[in-house]
Amino acid sequence: MRAWTVRTPGRLDPAELPVPRPAAGELLVRVRACGVCRTDLHVRDGELPPHRTPVVPGHEVVGEVVAAGPGAAGHAVGARVGVPWLRHTCGRCRFCQGGRENLCPHSRYTGWDADGGYAEYTTVPAAYAYPLPEGYPDTALAPLLCAGVIGYRALRRADLPPHGRLGIYGFGGSAHLTAQVALAEGATVHVLTRSASARRLALDLGAASAADAYAAPPEPLDSAILFAPVGDLVPTALTALDAGGTLSIAGIHLSGIPALDYERHLFHERTLRSVTANTRDDGRAFLAAARAHALRTTVTPYPFEQADRALDDLAADRVNGAAVLVM
Repeated sequence: MRAWTVRTPGRLDPAELPVPRPAAGELLVRVRACGVCRTDLHVRDGELPPHRTPVVPGHEVVGEVVAAGPGAAGHAVGARVGVPWLRHTCGRCRFCQGGRENLCPHSRYTGWDADGGYAEYTTVPAAYAYPLPEGYPDTALAPLLCAGVIGYRALRRADLPPHGRLGIYGFGGSAHLTAQVALAEGATVHVLTRSASARRLALDLGAASAADAYAAPPEPLDSAILFAPVGDLVPTALTALDAGGTLSIAGIHLSGIPALDYERHLFHERTLRSVTANTRDDGRAFLAAARAHALRTTVTPYPFEQADRALDDLAADRVNGAAVLVM
C-alpha cells in the first residue's frame, strides 16, 4: 500500500508498505480521508519524541471496515468508522478507574505509537473506533476526530458559564469547530488570531468579534481557550479574563511561557488549565453534538500524494479551516 512515513525529524517521506493485518480485537480500515493535524507536525518535526521509527502519522481517519481480528466487536464489515488519536489505555490504573483515561500512564496513540492514517489502510482497536454521524461527507468528518474532540474537551475545561463570554486564541481546524459548539450553546465568542482569513471565517461563523491575537477583546472574558501553540499568548489571554475566569490550553505542544505576574495575570481567582488528549466519553459527547448541531466544517482538501505539502501549508498558516488528505 502507499503510505507516508516519518523516519527523520523534519521529513515526511513516501513509502510502500505491506497492508497491515488486524490483531486480536482490532479492525482493518480502508482509509477514505485523513485530517492533517498540528500534532502530525509535532511528530514530523521531532517536537514530540519518537515513539516508533519509522511511523505513519495521521489520527483523524475516516474509513471503511474491511476486516476484523479475533474478538473485535461492535463494528460490522462495511461500516464507516472514525480512527482517533487515543488508541489504548490500560483500564486498570487509578485514572482509568476514575473516568480520566486521558491521563493513563500506559496510553498509546494513533500515528505516534502505531501507524496511522497517512496510508491506504490502517488498524484500530475496535473499542477505540467511533461510529460516525450521518449527513457529513468523509472530508467533513475527519477533523472532528481530533480537532473537534480536543476542542470540545478544552471547552469543557474552560468552565464557560451559561451564555458566557469566550475568547478563542488561534482559529484553525480545532478552534473553528469549538466556536460553533459554544455558539450553539449560547455563548458570545471573541476570536483573536493573526490570520486575516481566519478572522473572516470566525465572523462568518457567528463570532461577535475577530481581532489580532495580541489585541484586547472588546469585553472581559469568562473563559478562554488557547489553540495557537504560542506560549507568549498565555499572559495575554490571562489578562483578558474577568475575575474568576479560566484559560485552558488545548495544544499538546506549547512554546515557552513568559514569566507571569501574579497581580496582573492570576489574582482574582483566575485559573490556568492544560488539556491532555481526551477520553472516549469526550469523543462520544462531541460526536453527539455534531449530530445535534450540524456543524459546518471548513476543509481544505489535498490529494493523498500531496501530504508533505499539506503539512508545510499547515506549518505556515496557509490552511483555511482544516486540511484533509483525500484518497
